[in-house]
Amino acid sequence: MTFPDPSAGRWAGVSLTPPELARYDRHVVMPEVGVDGQRKLKAARVLVIGTGGLGSPAALYLAAAGVGTIGLVDFDTVDASNLQRQIIHGTRDVGRSKCQSAADKLRDINPEVNVVLHEERFTSKNAMRIVADYDIVADGTDNFPTRYLVNDVCVLLNKPNVYGSIFRFDGQATVFHPAVGPSYRCLYPEPPPPGEVPSCAEGGVLGILPGVIGCIQATETVKLILGIGEPLIGRLLHYDALAMTFKTYKIRRAKNWPLGEPHPTVKGLIDYEQFCGVRGGPAPAAAAAEITPEQLKKRIDAGEDLFVLDVRNPHEYQICRIPGTVLVPLPDLPARLAEVPRDREVIVHCKSGMRSAKAIELLKANGYANLVNLSGGILAWADKVDPGMARY
Repeated sequence: MTFPDPSAGRWAGVSLTPPELARYDRHVVMPEVGVDGQRKLKAARVLVIGTGGLGSPAALYLAAAGVGTIGLVDFDTVDASNLQRQIIHGTRDVGRSKCQSAADKLRDINPEVNVVLHEERFTSKNAMRIVADYDIVADGTDNFPTRYLVNDVCVLLNKPNVYGSIFRFDGQATVFHPAVGPSYRCLYPEPPPPGEVPSCAEGGVLGILPGVIGCIQATETVKLILGIGEPLIGRLLHYDALAMTFKTYKIRRAKNWPLGEPHPTVKGLIDYEQFCGVRGGPAPAAAAAEITPEQLKKRIDAGEDLFVLDVRNPHEYQICRIPGTVLVPLPDLPARLAEVPRDREVIVHCKSGMRSAKAIELLKANGYANLVNLSGGILAWADKVDPGMARY
C-alpha cells in the first residue's frame, strides 16, 4: 500500500548523534528501518490524545522508539483506580496531573524526545489548533463525542488517526487515513443511543487489554512514519483476550464519505456532546427527580421506610452497598418489575447515575410514577456520606 510520508520534507535534514545511534542500534540494523528510518522517527510529530489505558503504552513505546516530538492531551488527574491499567502512572502520582506524570515517564525513558503538554480538555474550540502541529494522531479516548471530534478534525486536516478502543476482554484497532482510506464515520455513521454502550467504568476492562491495543497503535504509528508494511487502513482488527484470537474485518469508505463532493458531511467541527446526545437517541421525556446522598442519608437516619433500588450488577453489589437497598440488576429489571412497589416512592441508584436513569425510564414506561434518582450514584455516596466505603 502506498501512503503519504507524514514527515516528508523534514527528516532529510535530521541527523543522529553517536549516543542516539547507540540507543537505537536494534532499529538501525534492520533494513526496514536503518539510519534513514530512525531519522524519520526523530523528525516525526505524534499527538497522543489521552494518557490513560491506551495512551500509556502507546506513548511509552513511541518515546522508546525515538519519535522526536510527542504531544500529550489530557486534563485529568491520576486516580488510584487508573493504576490497574494505566501503566505510565504510579502510586506516587495519584492526585497529580496525568500530563505531568506521563511526561516524567517519557523523559525518563528517552530524554531526547520533545514532550509537549496540552493540559486542557480536547474540544471543538481547540482541536484544530492542537492537531495542526502534528503528523499523526493516536486516539486513546474512551467516549463517543471525543472519538467523533478526533475523526472530524483529522479528516479536515488530512491527518492519519490511529484508533483503538477497549471494553472488558475485547479490543479494536484500525487506522483512519483520510488520504487513502475510510474514516470513523464510515465505521460508525451515527453514535449509539446514550447509555446503550456501557463505559469501562461501568462494564470493566481487563487491565492488560489496553496494553495490547495501545502497543498495536504504537506499531501502526511507527509503520506510518517509516512507510513500511501494511497498516490497518481499511481493516478493523478485533482482539478477543478470552479466546486469544485476532480477526480483521474490511472497512470501506461510505457512500456519504465525509469529504465527498458535492455535499461533504464534515464541513467543520460541531457540538459533539449534542451530536451524541440528541442525534444518538431520543432523550427522556422528562428528567427524573433527584436526591443527593446527603438528603438520602438524612432520611435513612430519620427512620423513613424507604425503598432504595440498586440496579448495578451483582459483583458490584458485593464490593459495596448502601444499607437496606434492594438489588435488581438493570438487565433483569424488565422481568422483575413485580419486585418494585408501585404504591411507594422508589429511589434508584447505580454506580454514577447513568444506569439508574435508564432504569427510571423503563419504570416510567411501565406505569411507575414516584421515582427519584440518586444523584451521582454510589460514588457520590462514598464521597459525601461514607468515605470509608470501598470504591471501584
